[in-house]
Amino acid sequence: MKNNPIKFGTDGWRGIIAQDFTFDNVRVCAQGVTDYLKQSGLSSRGLIVGYDTRFASEDFASAVAEVVAGNGIKVYLCPRATPTPVISFGVVTQKAGGAIVITASHNPAIWSGFKYKTKDGASAPPEVETEIEKHIAHILATGKINRLLLTEALEQGIVEYLDLAPIYSRQLAKLIDLSELRQAKLKIVVDSMYGAGAGYFKMLLGGGAIELVEINNERNPLFPGIQPEPIAPNLARLSATVVDQRANIGLATDGDADRLGIVDENGRFLTTLQVFALLALYMLEISGERGAIVKTINTSSMLYRLGEIFNVPVYETPVGFKYVASMMMTKNALICGEESGGYGFRSHIPERDGILAGLYFLDLMIKTGKTPSELIGYLYSKVGAHYYRRIDIKFPEPERQAIIERIKHNPPEYIDGVKVVKFDTADGFRFILADATWLFIRFSGTEPVLRIYTESDSQSRLEKLLEFGRGLAGV
Repeated sequence: MKNNPIKFGTDGWRGIIAQDFTFDNVRVCAQGVTDYLKQSGLSSRGLIVGYDTRFASEDFASAVAEVVAGNGIKVYLCPRATPTPVISFGVVTQKAGGAIVITASHNPAIWSGFKYKTKDGASAPPEVETEIEKHIAHILATGKINRLLLTEALEQGIVEYLDLAPIYSRQLAKLIDLSELRQAKLKIVVDSMYGAGAGYFKMLLGGGAIELVEINNERNPLFPGIQPEPIAPNLARLSATVVDQRANIGLATDGDADRLGIVDENGRFLTTLQVFALLALYMLEISGERGAIVKTINTSSMLYRLGEIFNVPVYETPVGFKYVASMMMTKNALICGEESGGYGFRSHIPERDGILAGLYFLDLMIKTGKTPSELIGYLYSKVGAHYYRRIDIKFPEPERQAIIERIKHNPPEYIDGVKVVKFDTADGFRFILADATWLFIRFSGTEPVLRIYTESDSQSRLEKLLEFGRGLAGV
């Protein structure tokens, strides 16, 4: 355990199962969190431990519970795979010192992960992760880990099982009229992507007029044929099922159900930027609420236009919900979101919630009487047409610095014949053009992938812009 493979990225630590994501390393992380809780005066509040549907997730969660209990800290252990937003809300209701979630979210099947949620139920901010990493380094140096076998911890009552689903369901019933939703004459296809969100839409919306068709709702840690990220390349089956079933909409949640993907009635994927803008429009126009919008650097300029129309401020953060959550709490934001399909809402938790986001989108359809494709037209009638695309490129890790140097030292003055008016290096490399088009290049914070994003007022320009980005990065 001398070499330290444990580095917290965009949201916690992720590693390849049995390679660096091992029981030994997970126990080190758990001890690091308990040491942080003690240092911060939060240990008396207890800790929630949850997990997703990946290979051996429940066993890794049990290993975490044994270490936390071995340090004399009360553990509320989820009895089954549980969505991250459900766990985050559980932290708030239990007034716990935080939560540890065993999940790699949207990563491929060979990955697992370790997330720490703060006492607010939010993604840990960088300063908290830095403190936990310091404790981890000390533990790796000393090898000191406390542990109490799960059977003994359960007997002593220091670990107890806690089903958070009923608590979460009551919360959502306060935020949205579930009985009205249940009576809507809609046919919905739900794709849980073999993840922890399986069964939640049925639990919340079943028993009424609404018709639910579920796919990929069994546990399969191999995630056959897909990566559990709700973006177009992974939603071919959802699109086909929506068309085949003549459904009104398709909803998909990622591996731990904190992200949402939407397919319209024609089987076409709505981009995450379109969904974010529509959810903001729902909050501002349909619900009549007012408050700040918080967006990551790689989300749509449509949010700025909505801010102008409804006279609300728009704040921008680096990529990563830990930055969004911090800004959300500081500004008491109405809605926040990121390009990867994670959206958070005021009066709930400072965290992404793919399930609640899906319910709000259904309510938008019901309140406006519009299909998803019609809603895009309605949105564009207000903010103008915006088209977006992202490509992900795997690269050999040793080439990372060379890619950075190529972009840093060769910033273009023009892209696709339009002048670059701003070159931003705050989080990757972002080029904003004179016509408000933007191109953004950054490395993934969770896997060896280079992401290139662009948004423009013309669908036909997207491919040229992305190819320009590839050429600039030399990949």
